[in-house]
Amino acid sequence: MLLITGWLALQTAMADGKWITDLPAAQKKAKEEKKLVLMDFTGSDWCGWCIKLNKEVFDTKEFEDYAKDNLVLVEVDFPNKKKQTAELKKANAALKDKYGANGFPTIVVLNSEGKQVWKQPGYMPGGAKAWIAKLEEAKKK
Repeated sequence: MLLITGWLALQTAMADGKWITDLPAAQKKAKEEKKLVLMDFTGSDWCGWCIKLNKEVFDTKEFEDYAKDNLVLVEVDFPNKKKQTAELKKANAALKDKYGANGFPTIVVLNSEGKQVWKQPGYMPGGAKAWIAKLEEAKKK
């Protein structure tokens, strides 16, 4: 029963533009729906630039509306205080190495086939509008 509840919670989160932590599930959904996968490599509870990016871009209505139709969002978090399972820590470390996320925040965008189409190391100013413009460019790659 717990597995079914967890699966339903994941499906609900994936359906409404919320952040998930399972890249394989995100890639499957992106392929089915022809969306981009946006991975946010973050230190969510300690990285000032990460917190600024969330506040100025990811938490805005403009970005959330765009994400619902165009993105599957994956948080790859390296927190100091938030608890994570050993499996999630290991998976996040492997993704960090694979995609060369050497600082926080780093954004990596994959197309629906899993090919990297954009990487943004560090914070990019300009708010949601600038990020959406870059994502639209990435769609064309």
